[in-house]
Amino acid sequence: MFARVYSGAIVGVDGYRLEVEVDSGGGIGQILIVGLPDTAIKESQERVRSAIKACDFLLPPGKKWVVNLAPADTRKEGPAYDLPIAAGILAATGYLPTDRLSDFWLIGELSLDGSIRPVTGVLPVALAAFHYGAKNIIVPEVNAEEAGLVEGLTVYPASHLKQVVNILSGLDTSSQLVQSAKQIFQQRQTQLIFDLDFCDVKGQENAKRALEIAAAGRHNILMVGPPGSGKSMLAQRLPSIMPPLSFGESLELTKLYSVAGLLSDKKSLINQRPFRTPHHSASAFGLVGGGRQPKPGEISLSHLGILFLDELTEFPRAHLDTLRQPMETGNVTISRVSQTLTYPASFLLVAACNPCPCGFRGDKVKHCTCTPNQADRYWARLSGPFLDRMDLHVEAARLSEEELASTKISESSEIISLRVKRAVEAQKSRFPTPDFIYNGQLSHKQVRKFCSIDESASRLLALAVNKLGLSARAYDRILRVARTIADLEASENVDSKHVAEAIRYRSPK
Repeated sequence: MFARVYSGAIVGVDGYRLEVEVDSGGGIGQILIVGLPDTAIKESQERVRSAIKACDFLLPPGKKWVVNLAPADTRKEGPAYDLPIAAGILAATGYLPTDRLSDFWLIGELSLDGSIRPVTGVLPVALAAFHYGAKNIIVPEVNAEEAGLVEGLTVYPASHLKQVVNILSGLDTSSQLVQSAKQIFQQRQTQLIFDLDFCDVKGQENAKRALEIAAAGRHNILMVGPPGSGKSMLAQRLPSIMPPLSFGESLELTKLYSVAGLLSDKKSLINQRPFRTPHHSASAFGLVGGGRQPKPGEISLSHLGILFLDELTEFPRAHLDTLRQPMETGNVTISRVSQTLTYPASFLLVAACNPCPCGFRGDKVKHCTCTPNQADRYWARLSGPFLDRMDLHVEAARLSEEELASTKISESSEIISLRVKRAVEAQKSRFPTPDFIYNGQLSHKQVRKFCSIDESASRLLALAVNKLGLSARAYDRILRVARTIADLEASENVDSKHVAEAIRYRSPK
């Protein structure tokens, strides 16, 4: 007897339909799985056999079941196909009606006692199920809320194979998940609280201004200063002024983290922008992604959020140069012999480092012990093209005694975030959803259209190009930053003062 069960597989961060075909014939009780399965799937035959036995179903000893995972030319990985394989064998053996199987997608790992374990990538599979017109999906109980984020798809949480049999047989129709994804998102957004606030930061007004511009226009920023000047503290407070996620962005992030296996049982919906801080000893795979079983790297996990590289000059130069292409395109493509995967990687890069090996070059208190050659070799760890992609270069200087002793409360993140939101709304008026992009992502053609300047500003910019030796890329980036500064001031036009401030952030180290 033949049976077909639908499930889903993942390529990159997107799901596609997987057909689990099962045919039973004469044999010696063997379960043969074909269709480019990996080791975890090949071993599922023993898990499936024990789980079926735990449900008091008797598999005929004189039968052989051939399981085909179609399409057969794509490699399948992981234990998420245990449940559809078990359902297909039960249907091919006659324990399940085959007429209802086409309305369901199944995904889940089986234990030997028949219980269903959670798996990764449930949200992309649920989105694919809805795309292909499926009406229902059966998922592990722990993953139910994640699958329920897809509106229009009936989700059945299941904790045991027996429960799945009852659902597919029409005996259990009461275990459907009832939730409103948008209501859950809105509720969690109102409960979002940041423990770190800019009001805790003394001094560093220039750096705080630069971070405000970076948050408003998605501009990459490099902070340079002596040890203990507050670079890391400033960066850690940047999420508190970032514009809030939209529901669509939240789903996009949740899908990415689901594929990476980073969703916790209590957090099935990502409602806060990521803040990733990889150590400088991270490998190239750890930063960009990939590996034997490709997974998203740190730059993808910081998608729609912040990638903070502390001690920037300690990162291998080759690793940093791999970030150049994602910084321009907003995604990263990983090519391997067997497949090519594309992960999203639209992040705000925040970097911090010391001005020299000893850390006190240009400091007013401590004397720098580095020779000019040592300082030059220190900065040579960063390539020119990489530095050219940093829109904002800002100095975080040592605080004075007056600033350290001051009891004045600095401007809070709440006040700063209001200006940031206003600037983002101005950008949205130029690029309505779904085509919205930040000023920092404008193309050359869009810069000419939306960042036009008058003659006095043009002369000022031309003088800066000649004096600072700026590239054509830097020229456009100055105009993008100036556009964001104008948006923060609710100005329709980009004036000379906006260009002048933007040029100040391009000063050499």
